[in-house]
Amino acid sequence: MLVLVAPGQGAQTPGFLTEWLALPGAGDRVAAWSDAIGLDLVHYGTKADADEIRDTAVAQPLLVAAGLLSASALGDVAPGAVAGHSVGEITAAAFAGVLDDTAALSLVRKRGLAMADAAAITETGMAALLGGDPEVTVAHLERLGLTPANINGAGQVVAAGTKEQLAALEADKPEGVRKVVALKVAGAFHTHHMGPAVDTLAKAAEALTPGDPRVAYVSNKDGGAVATGAEVLERLVGQVANPVRWDLCMETFKELGVTALLEVCPGGTLTGLAKRALPGVKTLALKTPADLDAARELIAEHA
Repeated sequence: MLVLVAPGQGAQTPGFLTEWLALPGAGDRVAAWSDAIGLDLVHYGTKADADEIRDTAVAQPLLVAAGLLSASALGDVAPGAVAGHSVGEITAAAFAGVLDDTAALSLVRKRGLAMADAAAITETGMAALLGGDPEVTVAHLERLGLTPANINGAGQVVAAGTKEQLAALEADKPEGVRKVVALKVAGAFHTHHMGPAVDTLAKAAEALTPGDPRVAYVSNKDGGAVATGAEVLERLVGQVANPVRWDLCMETFKELGVTALLEVCPGGTLTGLAKRALPGVKTLALKTPADLDAARELIAEHA
């Protein structure tokens, strides 16, 4: 059984769409998406520097576009399940048939803008914790007023909160944590600081007519497989202010009997976690079109 997954913010690198746009029809497709959402995805995916594509309002639609484009290059894929990390959940919603490509990109454009606006209200940030026991770490973070915004499995936890709270964490690390690494993001995503973005997204979602998932859609909220398009959309809205439980998503992959995990462009992060947390599951990350043949072989064997 194959699970198709989409990475979240931070996976993008300068020029990562260049080779994908050389595929037949890809440039025209991405140009049409750019026109539809009012953002030059071709420029940001090929010529923009790291600072430009770190901007939340740019990074999020760029990642969804990359995921959709790379998946389409595979041809027909019949995964047993789909999932995405944070903004990758919108990519996964398109894979599952909950949203069409244009609706997914329109929603993520509004998500990125709304989250950027929310991040500007208070000076906040995020930091990855290296080492330590996740249960001990989470309890420690909560005592400091921080949110465990990403619990990613394989021992990886990301904290989020105000700059003052993060400074306190640096001075008072949880037992066993070797290092606290500040992440280059605009704010405390997946915390209550994103509350204003939830309101904006809820209004945007009212204009959409979601379809029910054609395959198992595994949600960041609790690792549950969601059965209806309406619930997928509701979770996409609320998830911007709630922690990402990728650890629980991977537990669900185990329960579903997943034998292979394929991560769409710009792949690497989720396959890395799966290698540590899902022993025996074959993994492959789509980084460039050179990976397509291997991906098709994986699909033929496991889908």
